[in-house]
Formats: sequence, C-alpha cells, structure tokens
Amino acid sequence: MKCSALALIAVIGSATATLPSLSIKVSDGSFADLGGLEPTLTWSATGKAGDVDIEYGVEADARLSSDLASLPKNVWGKASTDIGGWGVTARAEFQGTDFSAADIEIDAVNEDLSIHIDAASTGDFNINKIEATKSFDTDDAAVTVTPRYNVDSGDTDVVVSYVKDDTSIEVTASQDAQTITVSKQVDEDNRVAPTLGSNGEFSVEWERSLGDDNSLTTTLTPNESVDVEWKDSAWTASFNMPLDGTSISGANVSIKRDVAF
Repeated sequence: MKCSALALIAVIGSATATLPSLSIKVSDGSFADLGGLEPTLTWSATGKAGDVDIEYGVEADARLSSDLASLPKNVWGKASTDIGGWGVTARAEFQGTDFSAADIEIDAVNEDLSIHIDAASTGDFNINKIEATKSFDTDDAAVTVTPRYNVDSGDTDVVVSYVKDDTSIEVTASQDAQTITVSKQVDEDNRVAPTLGSNGEFSVEWERSLGDDNSLTTTLTPNESVDVEWKDSAWTASFNMPLDGTSISGANVSIKRDVAF
C-alpha cells in the first residue's frame, strides 16, 4: 500500500503537537511534467534534558512512495548548553536513514570570541574545517577577524570585515589569492556591492528592497553569468543566466515556496 511523507509527518506531528512546513521547489527550468517539482516536508521539535536544550527534526520527500525508508532526505539533531562560560552547540545530520555516517558542526561562543568546527563521523571522528572569529569595536566601527583552516587540503586564509554606518568592507586573503568586497547602502532601498579579486575577477551585486522584507538581488559576473534572486513573501525565485561574452546563452530557473500549516 502506498503512503506519502505527508502521512508520515502527520503521525509524528500529532504525537508531538508540532506542525510541519511544506516547501515546493522547481528542480530546474525545463521539465515535461510534475517531475520537475520537489515538494519537501520539514518537521522539528524541541525539548530539554537537564541543562541541555535539544532540537531535532526531519526533512522528507512529500511525493508518493511505497518505500518508507526512501522518504527522509535527512534527519538532524542539535544540543546546546553552557560549559565554563562558553555557549556550546553540537549539531549532527544524517543523510536519509543511513545512521552510520554524520556531518557534525560544533560551535562555541564566549562573548566576542567564537569557534566553529566542521567534522564528520563514520565510526571515527574527523575534523574537516576550523575557524575562529574575534569581534571588537574601534573608531565607531565593528571589526571582525576570522582565520580559517581546511584540515583536508591544508589551505588557510583569513577574513577581515569592517562595518561603519552604511558601508562595509570585507577582505579575504590567503597565500594564493585575495578578494575585497565593498558594500554600500546607497539609499533606504538600494545596496551595491562590487567584488574584486587579485586574479582580475570582478562581480557586482545590486540589492533592491521591495518592502516588507521582500527584495530583488542581481549579481553580474562578466563573461560568466547574471544571477537574479527575487524574494516575495513565502516565494523565492532564482534565475541563473550564463554569459557568452555579452550574450545570454540560456537560463536556469528555481522557484520555491514555503507553506506553514
């Protein structure tokens, strides 16, 4: 007998008094039938175990299937607590119903210093990336410094950001390359952010506020693409248009809507 993720989540939701949300996405801009739609149900709940705050949830395919094991896209859990003045959070995510491997994120925050670790567990615990962020104020501006280390590749870089009034500057530097982004709030509704790389690459982003937290963001990368993201309430539409010189050579479209029950 066929059943859907909707029925599965409904059972879980009734047991926990937590309602799911539905997200529908067009997987690409060209499809012959409803196979291009990717309806996804997400459900989460919270709890407490002593001094530890617990969150957990599941993201599942909402299309009809006779195989219950194929419905979950991922299952995740998060635990948060305070340890010696540090706010510590650990989050694990499993793909589908394969609980033999997990992607793990660990965050520790102490006032203006935070540490983030990306790791994986496949029986052994392996750290993939480490970064630390230090924030401080100077000359009426907010400054953050974030050194990062990729354990797998051995690459290191540092991100420095400077924010004052309606202007922000972000510099990313490594031994091989450097990029700088200057973001300027031109007026109440418009923000412009050009990015220049040491290898000569250049892009510019323009964000237009449409009111009520809605926006239209356009990013032009010469000789590469034009990307447009339109957020309108629960709808999000993304358009990627590759460039061949000054000509648009095609278009990839993604449309997504979140529905809260």
